[in-house]
Amino acid sequence: MSKVEAFLTPSEESEIIEAIRHAERMTSGEIRVHLEAHTKMDPLDRAAQLFHLLHMDNTKHANGVLIYIAVEDKKLVILGDKGINDAVPNEFWESTKDHILTHFKQGDIKQGLVQGILEAGEQLQKHFPYTLDDTDELPNEISTN
Repeated sequence: MSKVEAFLTPSEESEIIEAIRHAERMTSGEIRVHLEAHTKMDPLDRAAQLFHLLHMDNTKHANGVLIYIAVEDKKLVILGDKGINDAVPNEFWESTKDHILTHFKQGDIKQGLVQGILEAGEQLQKHFPYTLDDTDELPNEISTN
């Protein structure tokens, strides 16, 4: 079993997916979580590459948020598209990242991700509230390499 597969139990994965669904219920925004064992790239560059590969840069309102984790490298990046980045305070993603890492350091990976997802969802709801013509533009599952 790879470190990525061991990172979350099936139950934890289900709870994280449910947190994504919950966070997206009241917004047009999109949230994705991507896990991979290792990256040879700078983690921010890799997150940006995945952002494009996962079509997160194709949302109607440029309001996608990617939570990227290179498990073996112990690297975490939160990357928002232009629309959400223009709306949130400059320090928002770093603050959210710090909250996630606090849980990670306590060994509670699932809760850290859930909290980060819900925090992103609150900002998305505030700046991009749900309207009747909104559609879920991207899958809610956790992607992996």
